[in-house]
Amino acid sequence: MSANLLDQETSPYLLQHKDNPVHWRAWGPDALAEAKDQNKPILLSVGYAACHWCHVMAHESFENQQIAEQMNALFINIKVDREERPDIDTIYQSALSMLGQQGGWPLTMFLTPQGEPFWGGTYFPPFEKWGRAGFSEVLTAISKTYHDAPDRIEQNVAALKEGLTKLASPKSGEMIDQETADGVALRLLEAMDTVHGGIGDAPKFPQPSLLRQLWAAGERSPNGTAFKDAVLFTMRKMCEGGIYDHLGGGFARYTVDRAWLIPHFEKMLYDNAQLLDLLCLYWLETGDPLYKRRVEETITWLRTDMTTQEGSFAAARDADSEGVEGKFYVWEEAEIDSLLGADSAFFKQVYDVQPEGNWEKKTILNRLPLPQPVTEAEEARLAPLRAILFAEREKRVPPLKDDKVLTDWNGMTIAAFANAGAVFNQPDWIKAAQRAFDFVAGPMSDGARLRHSFRSGRARHIATLDDYAAMMRAALVLLEVTGEERYLHHAQKWAEILDIHYRDTNEGAYFLTPDDAEALIARTKSAGDNATPSGNGILVSVLTKLYWLTGKELYAHRAEEIITTFSGEVERNFFPYSTLIDGAMLLQSGVQIILVGTHGDPNLQTLIDTARQIPLAERLISVISPDAVLPSHHPAYGKSLVEGKPAAYICVGPVCSLPLITSESLKAHLQSLVV
Repeated sequence: MSANLLDQETSPYLLQHKDNPVHWRAWGPDALAEAKDQNKPILLSVGYAACHWCHVMAHESFENQQIAEQMNALFINIKVDREERPDIDTIYQSALSMLGQQGGWPLTMFLTPQGEPFWGGTYFPPFEKWGRAGFSEVLTAISKTYHDAPDRIEQNVAALKEGLTKLASPKSGEMIDQETADGVALRLLEAMDTVHGGIGDAPKFPQPSLLRQLWAAGERSPNGTAFKDAVLFTMRKMCEGGIYDHLGGGFARYTVDRAWLIPHFEKMLYDNAQLLDLLCLYWLETGDPLYKRRVEETITWLRTDMTTQEGSFAAARDADSEGVEGKFYVWEEAEIDSLLGADSAFFKQVYDVQPEGNWEKKTILNRLPLPQPVTEAEEARLAPLRAILFAEREKRVPPLKDDKVLTDWNGMTIAAFANAGAVFNQPDWIKAAQRAFDFVAGPMSDGARLRHSFRSGRARHIATLDDYAAMMRAALVLLEVTGEERYLHHAQKWAEILDIHYRDTNEGAYFLTPDDAEALIARTKSAGDNATPSGNGILVSVLTKLYWLTGKELYAHRAEEIITTFSGEVERNFFPYSTLIDGAMLLQSGVQIILVGTHGDPNLQTLIDTARQIPLAERLISVISPDAVLPSHHPAYGKSLVEGKPAAYICVGPVCSLPLITSESLKAHLQSLVV
């Protein structure tokens, strides 16, 4: 079989490559069978639609007729969208790491016809430069080694298979206690960049899971101010930096510099969902209008630009337009002078517009150099000026939109919209969350089983653990915000599916893929966060809340099992385990705000509104009907109305407060829990 077969796919990334002279196939049994029949190694190329260096390698190598002919002669060439197939990407990124190389995209791996990895890398230039081997030379050398030195190939395959097998066997341990969690947070605090915020040098990523972990530590610690100040300093830098789109709203994936100035211009749904949650939390703490404005602007962008016709949310906006990274977003001083006229000088002073630009002779709009925050009066003057530039920018060729719908990323966004809608009293945001939820849980699903992705009318790929975890969390946020019991039923049904198809019954916790998924060379299991929080980590909090909501002890046992399955890994390297650690602290000493009353009662609504305005990183607001029948071990057992009026009970771990019947007493009690 020959020719490029990607025109049969729905992934925008795969369709970007459908006209390459390379004989690309999508991952599947037919492609693997072809490799076996022809005794050719597989060249696996993994990327995503918004990936700048994926585009570079495509232009340099995959559109190069000479290199394409070489690829076609020597390999069976398989293209994978890492967002559609995170299961495949996880396996081969792990294999690359075991080879001692840093992962990333494009991922270029060489496999046996059985799908076993034996060598790989990321981006390769077409010919040798920058100290990197040329792709053409690599192709020749790999093919020669595969056919002439099978012993070397088998040796690599065996070593990598052994390492991949261990991915499903993390080091277990005891429950994570507060002393451990606080010690980890302190070490993270010591690593924070005190000049620019965030952690590390360039490139610099938002790392919302880590910021949330530090905030939660600040709530627990007698010296919590240091944790919170570090987080707020970081968030303000991001909100004022070039990583934020000051005209259109939304955050870019990361910056290539330490100071949050120069973004890698792609905008990912998952970053913005997580940052929305944090911005709401920080606004509740500080009342800083900057955070409220960034929430409103980012949600406006997501609603106007990233919402599909079904009401769900698209995956990403590319970094490139017209083949140039960032072209859509940057400005020249003369353009701004021409558009803004007499107001130009004021705008340029605020947004760091310089004659020679601040990046490659262009200007990335940012407010980092300002000695003082912009006042509300200045914001009012700037708003129409930004609108003028935004309208002009809309005339440009926009970056590609990856409009596929991903269940896990939508789950994060649904939760963020519902939470923000409750915090800022925006019913339309909550309705948008409900509409997206109903699509993902309804037409996009296969009965009760979720699907991972949707595009062009086709739901594809069996859901991963992360899909279920994110949607379960979204369901519980919608339950809290709307009071609709159907969301609890969804979460419980999905928990049942996870137990049947995803749980590791031998060693505990949950695999990324179900037992009835396509058989790959490894079945991975992890609780480490990446750019998105881990499914196992999210589940600890979700299962804890399901236990609190229902009193079913199985949920608490499953949460404990996840923690102990991975706690030994935290001892080895705590850095990726923010979500797991936060979940462990919620299970151990989380705050339950139990409200006894009937929905529709204005006194109950007053208590709910009061509870929502306290900036706790993680808590559960639970409304219990006065006639609810609960098991004796349930925290709300025996809790009742007070003289016929709704009452609040604040439970921290197993200890609950006396009834609180006024908003003032509830607020005072909750504030005493916030350091």
